[in-house]
Amino acid sequence: MITVAEAFSILENLNFPKRIIEVSLWEARYHVLAETVVSPIDMPPFRQATMDGFALCLHNSLPYEIVSEVKAGDVCNIALQPGQAVKIFTGAAVPNSAQAVIPIEKVTVEKGTLQLQENIKPETNVRPKGAQIAQNEKALADGSLLNAAAVGFLAGLGVDRVKVYQKPSVAIVVTGNELVAPGKALPEGKVYNSNTLMLQTALWDAHFETINTYQVADDFESTKAVLLQAINENDVVLVSGGISVGDYDFVGKALEQLGVTTLFYKVNQKPGKPLYAGQLNHKIILALPGNPAASLTCFYVYVLPTLQRYCGSQGGYGSDVQKTITHDFSVDNPRAQFLKALVSNDEVTILSHQDSAMLNSFAQANALVYLPEGKYKVHQNDKVVLYTI
Repeated sequence: MITVAEAFSILENLNFPKRIIEVSLWEARYHVLAETVVSPIDMPPFRQATMDGFALCLHNSLPYEIVSEVKAGDVCNIALQPGQAVKIFTGAAVPNSAQAVIPIEKVTVEKGTLQLQENIKPETNVRPKGAQIAQNEKALADGSLLNAAAVGFLAGLGVDRVKVYQKPSVAIVVTGNELVAPGKALPEGKVYNSNTLMLQTALWDAHFETINTYQVADDFESTKAVLLQAINENDVVLVSGGISVGDYDFVGKALEQLGVTTLFYKVNQKPGKPLYAGQLNHKIILALPGNPAASLTCFYVYVLPTLQRYCGSQGGYGSDVQKTITHDFSVDNPRAQFLKALVSNDEVTILSHQDSAMLNSFAQANALVYLPEGKYKVHQNDKVVLYTI
């Protein structure tokens, strides 16, 4: 059995295939950029009004003659003389002959004449050409996550295609004779299969969309056959259940016979002790405990950062986020703990119902508090390490 830190270190040293594809900007959303993008234009590409008002060719008096107007999108070839103004709208091109824009609410207009209340300084309410980014300047670096803001930024520069790291396809293999699909009658001795839909949802929430699901009964040959199929058809295989040491836990033995190299098996933590990581060629296999809360905990702590690194992210494992705890908490455990918790107003509260099978408290949680093994007391207002989920 290894420590949490040792498990992190092993996963951090894995080498993943970096497959680069060129896609449309829409298809690139929530991918990691595989190239440095430089701006093809100045943004804004012209001097731009930051608000509705009047663009002024400044002079030493307060009245101005209004000679025209400029709407957003208009070509602006107006040559103003000192003391002349054009009505202008937010985002419109400011004439080169104008030095400032005054807000519409700070002037009075009568019979084509504009009356200022006071003189205005040059460049007021004028966004310079290239103020956001200049042509040929680096817009986004290789390794950037293309979230909504990044996609919008590139679209505003006229970029429509980019190179990104291809995301892995992910298999979810759920084991167990006892599992019944939700919506069906529940025979005695059976339980509903929550893990498949739970892990699918967690993957979708993290923007991994190529997901294949498999279910296998507690039978060695069936387990071996389904695992081989999942490995052949996917880049990353998540196995839920069947990895412990019970008489009907066949996953470990099946993976061994398939030639999967064990990276580690069993981590000194609670929940999730029987966590397994293995590799076959460039395929990654992560076997999670069957208990739902333990399975989801291992997903957030180990699986998600592994998937993110697979598709080009430079992030690591572990967490440097710390929050103040709202209450005392006694620790007396030989294993490190990941405890379901709720963060509110920048403070964290450890929830009840921490059993590895219980999802009711997980449904209320938005974080996991990490507490190292040992016998000690965490006091109210102490800082604790947490993982946001």
